[in-house]
Amino acid sequence: MSWAAVQGMIENIGKILSWGGKLCLYGPFMYDGQHTSSSNAQFDVWLKDRDPVSGIRDVAELTSLLNLLDMELTNDYEMPVNNRILVWQKV
Repeated sequence: MSWAAVQGMIENIGKILSWGGKLCLYGPFMYDGQHTSSSNAQFDVWLKDRDPVSGIRDVAELTSLLNLLDMELTNDYEMPVNNRILVWQKV
C-alpha cells in the first residue's frame, strides 16, 4: 500500500483504539533503511515494480507515526521466513 494509505490507516487506528489497545503488524520490515535479508530486498523490488508507491516499510518510520498517537512499540517478534510481528500499544 502507498505511504499515504499507511498514514491514513494509522490515523484511523489511533481514533479506534482506546488506552491499552494494541496494533499488531505482520510481515517483512526494514530497520534503519536496511532490509533484514536479500529475499526481503528482492520482494521489495517486486512490490515496487508492481506498484511504485508500495514496498516494505521501515520500523522507525512506522513507530514515528504511531508515537504521535501515543502508541509505543512494545514487542518485536521474529517469525519464519524473515518476517516479524510488531506490536504497538496505546499508552
